[in-house]
Amino acid sequence: MKEARITMGMPASVEVVGENAQAGIDAVFSYFSEVEERFSPYKSTSEVSRVNSGELTLEKVSADFREVFALAEKTKQETDGYFDIHRPQGGIDPSGIVKGWALLKASQSLSSLGYENFCIDVGGDVSVRGVNAEGKLWSVGIRNPFTHDEIVKVVYPNRAGIATSGSAARGNHIYNPHAPADHPQDIASITVVGPDILEADRFATAAFAMGKEGVQFIEALPGFEAYLIDSSGIATMTSDFTRYTHV
Repeated sequence: MKEARITMGMPASVEVVGENAQAGIDAVFSYFSEVEERFSPYKSTSEVSRVNSGELTLEKVSADFREVFALAEKTKQETDGYFDIHRPQGGIDPSGIVKGWALLKASQSLSSLGYENFCIDVGGDVSVRGVNAEGKLWSVGIRNPFTHDEIVKVVYPNRAGIATSGSAARGNHIYNPHAPADHPQDIASITVVGPDILEADRFATAAFAMGKEGVQFIEALPGFEAYLIDSSGIATMTSDFTRYTHV
C-alpha cells in the first residue's frame, strides 16, 4: 500500500508492504506532522520560531531540538562551515537537517513496530528497508534536474540512505554560507548515498553548497558515494557509485 501527502512543506510518499500497512503509513505521516509543528520556521508556535523570537532559550528547548541542534553544529564542523543553520539575516533554520533526521526516526520506528518492507520518500530523500511488493530490492530514480519527468540513473540503495540536493524543485534555496549572497551556479543537483538517510541528507546539502567541488568532498568521505550533475548537464560520479546501480 502506498500513500502520498504533503508534509513538512514537501511532497512525500510512504509505501508499506505486508499486513497492517495503513497503520504504518498513518504512523509515519502523524510523526512528520509532529516534526513540522516543532521545527517549521514558518509556524509562529514552533520551537524554531520561538527560539528565533527570543521567547524560548536553547536551554529550555525539547530533547529533540537539542539533538537536531547538536547534529547541525557537528555537520558544520565536518563540512568546513558549508552547512550552517544560522541564517545571514539572523536566527536559525534547521530545515536542511530536520528532513533526514525525521526520515531516519520514522524508519527506525516502523522497524521497531515490526514492519520489514517499506519505502519513505520526502522531497526526494529516500529511506528503504527490505523489498517492494514484487519481492525485489527497492529502486530509486535520480531525476534529470532540467527535465523533471526523465530518470537519468536508477539506484538500489538497499539499507543505505539516498538524498538529493538541487535547485530544480525549490529554486535557489541553498547558498554558500561563506558567501551568503551567492547560490551555486555550476551545479544542478547532487545525489548522495550514505550509511543511512540522515548521513546522506546532511552531507548532500553541504556538498551542493560547495558547487562542483562537492563531489570531491563526498569522494573523501568513507562509506559515501555521490552522483553530481553540473549546470551543463554533465554528470560526475564518485569512484564506487556504480555499486549502487546494480542489483
